[in-house]
Amino acid sequence: MVKLKRGTHTAYSEASSLRLRAAWLYYNEGLTQKDVAEQLGISRTTVIRLLDEAMKRSEVQIWINDSIGDCVELAVKLERAYGLDEAIVVPSSVHGDVDSLAKNVGLALGQFLSEAIPDDYTIGVGWGRTMTASLSSFRPPRRSNCKVVSLLGGIVAVHQTNPIDYTWRLANQLGAECYMFLAPLLVDSIETKRNLIEKCGLDTIYRLAENLDLAIVSCGDIGPHSTSLSEGWISKAELQELIDAGCVCDTMFNFLDKDGNSVDHSINRRVMSVDLDTLKEAKHIVLSSGGAHRAIAIRATIKRIGCNTLITDEGAARALLELAE
Repeated sequence: MVKLKRGTHTAYSEASSLRLRAAWLYYNEGLTQKDVAEQLGISRTTVIRLLDEAMKRSEVQIWINDSIGDCVELAVKLERAYGLDEAIVVPSSVHGDVDSLAKNVGLALGQFLSEAIPDDYTIGVGWGRTMTASLSSFRPPRRSNCKVVSLLGGIVAVHQTNPIDYTWRLANQLGAECYMFLAPLLVDSIETKRNLIEKCGLDTIYRLAENLDLAIVSCGDIGPHSTSLSEGWISKAELQELIDAGCVCDTMFNFLDKDGNSVDHSINRRVMSVDLDTLKEAKHIVLSSGGAHRAIAIRATIKRIGCNTLITDEGAARALLELAE
């Protein structure tokens, strides 16, 4: 595995430049909206609009310093406890719901990826709410000779958490070649899975997955807030079967026990995804997931595929440190 070096980029349009200058003068320099308008030669109404747009684009973020200090300390402890290259810990959401968690952790993921992806990279991507949320803050420069590869199948309906849709959007923003995993997320039998891989062109996906420079994945818990359950991809009966088999974690629709082993269930044999044992050979693995209730799932995923960069929140970080004791 390799450690990523993060850079910066300044490929802004004229409109972006004006918006960011307005935000800088208002938030960093402490100018009033009237002063910003006068300095930039625009109306106060335009300043208000620019500041609002900068906030919506996640170009402006407001952090509380005391919390950041705690987050940095937690990150250092996580790096030591789990042998990580880097941990990024964000403040926990005051709302505590799964969407707010995904938004906060996804924001940090998008910022990290904007700086971390160089030219000539083959990038494998998973799925989940957190990864979809990362797109709001993903502002990379255009990259040369990059490939983005979906690591698992999708669903027919256009959906916010569709793995195929996330792959395309990430590739589009990078200016990269996009390799879609054009198959259902789950098939009816092992034979169908084998035929799709061998006879329907999916072997290209599997070959690319064997030489990933970067893998970006998330993981979920097995419970009432599980994406797989809430989106209807598994039934309540199947969820109970997985729990009875010792499952605590959903990583790319592969269901794992607390030690990172695949549980004995037919779903694990019928899922259309790159094998996790192949994924673990990626040169750099970024894992993003938040919430104290997901700590055991994050730990299981790290045990199974490893992790170089972990992006999570305070609640999960504290719970992970307790599990490591």
